Amino acid sequence: MLKKLLVANRGEIAVRIIRAAQDLGIATVAVYSAADAESLHVQLADEAVNIGPPAAKKSYLNVEAILKAARDTGCDSVHPGYGFLAENAAFSDAVTGAALVFVGPSGDAIRMMGDKVSARSAAAAAGVPVVPGSAGRVEGLEAGHEVLTATGFPVMIKAAAGGGGRGIRIANSLAEFEQAFPQAEAEALAAFGDGGLYMEKVIGKARHIEVQVLADGSDAIHCYERECSLQRRRQKVWEEAPSRALSARLREELCASAVALAKAVKYSGAGTVEYLYDDEADRFYFIEMNTRIQVEHPVTEAITGIDLVAEMLRIAGGEKLRIRQGDVSVKGHAIEVRLNAEDPAKEFAPFPGQVAGLRIPGGPGVRFDSMLYQGYQVPPFYDSLLAKLIVHAETREAAIVRLIRALNELKIDGLKTTKPLFLALAADPAVRAGDVHTRWLEGWLIENAAALAG
Repeated sequence: MLKKLLVANRGEIAVRIIRAAQDLGIATVAVYSAADAESLHVQLADEAVNIGPPAAKKSYLNVEAILKAARDTGCDSVHPGYGFLAENAAFSDAVTGAALVFVGPSGDAIRMMGDKVSARSAAAAAGVPVVPGSAGRVEGLEAGHEVLTATGFPVMIKAAAGGGGRGIRIANSLAEFEQAFPQAEAEALAAFGDGGLYMEKVIGKARHIEVQVLADGSDAIHCYERECSLQRRRQKVWEEAPSRALSARLREELCASAVALAKAVKYSGAGTVEYLYDDEADRFYFIEMNTRIQVEHPVTEAITGIDLVAEMLRIAGGEKLRIRQGDVSVKGHAIEVRLNAEDPAKEFAPFPGQVAGLRIPGGPGVRFDSMLYQGYQVPPFYDSLLAKLIVHAETREAAIVRLIRALNELKIDGLKTTKPLFLALAADPAVRAGDVHTRWLEGWLIENAAALAG
């Protein structure tokens, strides 16, 4: 077992990791920027080290400062959380090169699955269906024209590296394609330092369904699926498990394919294999693998009873998988909503500020993962995620009722948050019926802009 863990992150995920480690008897070290000196993760960790000024590139992305903090405090391991350096293969290599344990997959696995083109190739080799598209990177417009003969329109142009919805364009005609291709290339280069692109056919009204896997480098299991179809600008806002759209047969095929891929790439730790599901054709297609813990991991924990972060730490400490596939089952339904410091009435403009008052919802089946406390000053330098509200109940209908109750109970004074969005969504007939897809929310936001402003 690991003895002392450095958490190379901030916010609610740093708090989550620190608590899981301490429950296992592992000492914890927080790192923080000057803007986060009063943050909750700093207060909860056994030790804390200032690693730089507010700018992320000078603190949370500063590999040398993070490794120095680990050495100076006698850590034996580093957990990257999500975001920042979590899917950076060079960081994984640097951690292991410093004789520390990286809580996650190897740099080679991150490299393979982090590049969307090599990930597609690995998935196809493992027998996992992929979205029709380019066989590899598309080297320029002329090569893109050749791919169009196979995909047709609409077509999606996507960055080969990175994620988070950046470096992506959809073209519905040749004129749009010729304009969008260089735009996606420039955005990918600016965001990820890699302007490589590939192309995929757009699946109309697709659902976003992902499978949680746990693996120890040789064996792997799945913890069933989550549906994340409610998205704004390709960013997930509402996640739930299990998906109401899948038949028992398709669920078994989907989850088995994720396990096959994890085994094929000798994956270690917690990971998520993401798919598009075509309702009309009743088919699923691999799109990518996230080589880290996901923001939405609590809904899987709620329906399976498995502490995914604790299992990551055990595997990183040298243990083989303790959980057999036959031991994993689904109990009830869970929903998570992401509470951001944003004003839905003003096109989701960021709204940092001080938490003047805080009331956290409680009761059976309610979980609140956050970095908040009364008086906390939310800094303007980072992602706007404040907290995640997770509810669990026997049925999806009961979970939505519980979500509404918990949202009404929740109070975060002094800030604008996305709470009004989720109250409105929870009352919407299409959401109540689960009749949504990845582009549904964009249209809904246009139709309901006045209601959110009111």
